[in-house]
Amino acid sequence: MNALRSDFTASPEVIGLDDLYLSPLNPRQTHDEASIALLADSLVTCGLMQNLGGYRDGEGRVGIVFGGRRLAALRIAVARRPDLAHVPVALAPDEDTARLWAESENIAREALAPADEIRAYGRMRDSGATVAQIAQAFGVTEAHVYRRVKLADLPPFVLDALAAGKIGLGIASAFTVSQDTELSQQVLARVLSSSWALSEHEVRKMLQPEAVGLTDRRVRFVGEEAYVAAGGHLTRDLFSDAVFFEDVGLLDRLFAEKLEAAAEAERSREGWAWARKVDQSYFGSEAMDDLLGRGFARVYPVPVDLSEEETEEYGQLADLDHEGELDEAGEARMAELDAKSQAYLPNQKAVAGVCLYVDHSGCIRQMDGLIRAEDVPAAVEAGVIEARSTSAQTEAPAAPKSPYSGALVEDMKAIRLAAVQTALLDCPEMVLNLLAFGLSTASGVGTSIFDLQPGCPMNAPKEREGLIFSDRLAHPPRSYEAWSRPDLRCDDLVAAFREFVEQGKKARNAAITEGIARTLPYAAAEPDFFAMIEADSGASIRKVWTPTAANFFGRVSGAYLDDLFVSLIEAEASDSRVKAFRDKKKKEKADAMERLFGEPEYQAALGVTADQKARIAAWVPDCF
Repeated sequence: MNALRSDFTASPEVIGLDDLYLSPLNPRQTHDEASIALLADSLVTCGLMQNLGGYRDGEGRVGIVFGGRRLAALRIAVARRPDLAHVPVALAPDEDTARLWAESENIAREALAPADEIRAYGRMRDSGATVAQIAQAFGVTEAHVYRRVKLADLPPFVLDALAAGKIGLGIASAFTVSQDTELSQQVLARVLSSSWALSEHEVRKMLQPEAVGLTDRRVRFVGEEAYVAAGGHLTRDLFSDAVFFEDVGLLDRLFAEKLEAAAEAERSREGWAWARKVDQSYFGSEAMDDLLGRGFARVYPVPVDLSEEETEEYGQLADLDHEGELDEAGEARMAELDAKSQAYLPNQKAVAGVCLYVDHSGCIRQMDGLIRAEDVPAAVEAGVIEARSTSAQTEAPAAPKSPYSGALVEDMKAIRLAAVQTALLDCPEMVLNLLAFGLSTASGVGTSIFDLQPGCPMNAPKEREGLIFSDRLAHPPRSYEAWSRPDLRCDDLVAAFREFVEQGKKARNAAITEGIARTLPYAAAEPDFFAMIEADSGASIRKVWTPTAANFFGRVSGAYLDDLFVSLIEAEASDSRVKAFRDKKKKEKADAMERLFGEPEYQAALGVTADQKARIAAWVPDCF
C-alpha cells in the first residue's frame, strides 16, 4: 500500500453526472428511496451545498467514495434543475487516500454552519416542505429544525453577521423580538462595535426599548386579553416565554381607565363621599405625611361587636395562629372576622373618601378614611373630627421641618458609610469575624450584613468635594460604555485566578478585606448593629470628610448656619462676631463656615479656643 498523501489538499473539479458512479469503496451502498426523494427536493430548493468526493479510475470515470446519497438524489433532482448536471467533486490523489476518505465519511461529517442551515431550512419551508421532511432530508432531529427555522425570517444582515462569525446564535436569536428593520440595524451595529460581549437580555432590551414585560404592574392589572382586545401589539420571544407589550401609551390608558372605574365602584358600593385613583405602587407613611401636610385629615373605623359564635371562632383561630398551625382557609376567615370587627360609620363616610392604587403585583390596594382639606370644616361640624386636628388620633403640633434636604441626607449617609468602610480596611480581623458571622446561622435566617453579589451600596455622595475617598472602595462602573474598558474585563478567568493565587495569602486577605468592606451597605434597617460596626472599627466621618460650602453649607438654610456658628464658637447673640456673621448673605455665610472648618488663620482671627477647635474638628450634622 502506498503511503498516504497527508499533505494533499483536494480542490474540487466540476464533473458531469454521467461520469460519476458509486464506488465499491463507499460503505453506503444502499439508500432509503423516500429519504433520497426528500434529499432531491432539498437539492432542487437549495442546490448542492457540499461537494462529493471520489477517485478517478483507469477509464477516466470517477467513483464516489463519499456523498453517495447526494449522488443518488442528484440523478433525480437534475430533471428539475438542469444546472445540477455538473457538480463539484474532490478527487483523491491515490486509492489509499480514497479508501481513507470512504472509511472516515461514515465516522465524522462536518455540520453545516448555523447560518447556512437556517437559510437552507427556510428555503425548504417556503417551498412547502414540513419540518419532518426537512429533518429527514438533512439527517437531523425535528427539534433541531424547529430551532433553526425560527431564525429563518431574521433580516439578511443579521444572518450575514452570524455567517461571518461576528455574532453567535444566542445574539441572533434575540433579534427575533423586533420587527423594526432600522432599529435592528442600529442595534446590530452597536453589538458589533462594542468592545465587550453584550448579553442576549441586553440586546433584547435595546430592540424593545419602550416595551414592558409580563411582570409590569400595569400589565398584571390590565391583563393581556384586554390589551389585545383594545388593539395592543404584542411581541413574543421565540426562544423563551417572554412577551413584550409594545403600545405603552395604550397600556397606560387602559390602566388609568380600569383604576378609575374601580374607584367609582368603590365609592358607589361603600358610600364614600369621594374616591380617586393614585398613580403609585405603594402608599406608605411618606405619602400619608404629604397629605396631612397639605391639610388632609383622617378618620378610622370604629369597633363593631361580633356575635358570640364569631367571637369564639375568632379566639380558636387566634390560638391556631399563635401555634403556627393556621392554614390558608383559616387565615382568610380570620381576616374576614377582623374586617367585620370594625367599620366606618355613615357620618364618617359622608365627609371622607378613599384613594385606590395598584401595587407591584397588579392588585388594587386602598387607603381609606381620608378627609380632604376643603371638607375638614364639614367634618368638624359633623363631629367626625375635632377642630384644628389634622388627624382623628392626635392633636400634636406638626414637627418642625428638617433643615436637611432629602438629597443632603442621602449624601451624608453615603459619607458615613464611606467612613465605616474606610475604617474596616484597617480591621481585617473584624471584617473576617463579620463575614463569618454573616455567613453563619448565628446571624439569623434572612439577615444580610454584606451585599455579597458584590453589590454597589452608595458610598460616594453626589458632591465629592471634601471627601478623602480610597480608590480601593470605589465600585466598578456599571454602564455599558464603562464595562467596555479593557481594564474592567476578565477574558480568561482561569489565568486570572492562577495569577491571583500566586500573589500569596497576604494579598488574598487584603482583597477579602477590601471587597467585604466595599460591599457593607448602609444598614438603615439595623441602625444599632451598624453603629456597633462604626464604633468598634474606629470609624469617623470627619476622618474622611470635611464640610465645605459646596458639599454642605451651601445646601442648608442661612438660619441653620447662624445657629451652627453660635454653637461652635460658644458666643452670645450680642457678640460682635455673631452680628457680623448674621449680616452676611447666604453664600457669604457658607464660605465663612468653610473657612472656619478649614483655615487655622481664620479660626485665630475669630479667637477660636482649643476646645472650640476640637468641637469644630469633631462636628458632624445630626441628620442620620
